[in-house]
Amino acid sequence: MFGLPETTYFGKLVPKSKFYDKLSIDKKLERSFVEQIVSIRWIHKLSADILNVSEGQTVREVEIFLIKLKTAELDLNVLKQMDNQLHYHLIFILEYDGKYQIWTGYKEESTNTAFKVGQYYHTDWLTEENFSLRIDGLNMDSVYENLVRQIAGTALDKADNESLQESVQRQAQKEKLEKEIQKLRSKVRKEKQFNRQVELNSQLKKLLKQLEEL
Repeated sequence: MFGLPETTYFGKLVPKSKFYDKLSIDKKLERSFVEQIVSIRWIHKLSADILNVSEGQTVREVEIFLIKLKTAELDLNVLKQMDNQLHYHLIFILEYDGKYQIWTGYKEESTNTAFKVGQYYHTDWLTEENFSLRIDGLNMDSVYENLVRQIAGTALDKADNESLQESVQRQAQKEKLEKEIQKLRSKVRKEKQFNRQVELNSQLKKLLKQLEEL
């Protein structure tokens, strides 16, 4: 699927209840699993021995799940719940009405047995024919990095010699600045006093310069 090697195919159906039975999750999240999802299938397993690459320092395996949806939208907390329960690097392919959307949450190692899940990235809705996931890299760390960058697209454009972690941090800074700029522009529009407008515009120029430098 999506150009992945046939040797990586796994194809195991995973009961939705696995992610909420015997766990203290709120009823709203449980309803999201029940009402928004048709099925969850573990479709690909990417590992060093299967891909014939070196082991990674952080990434052991990348697991890919196909989630068939009843609606065009999925509660993001569903993906977070799966990420928190499964101590691997995960990619999610959402399927609805013949279209697909690919999601992944950037994971950093937090302890020896757990990961810290950060920002989520996703493609637009697309067909299987107009997008492929390329396996690129000499070890599992670089394979994972390249998959995340493919899914994120321009959101994680790589600067010279920039690691994935640095790209993610830079993108987070950009998003924070963009929100601050939006709020400041709203204040400028509402402000009646000229002197205060000048002050706010000065702050706005500084933020725009910082954004440009990123």
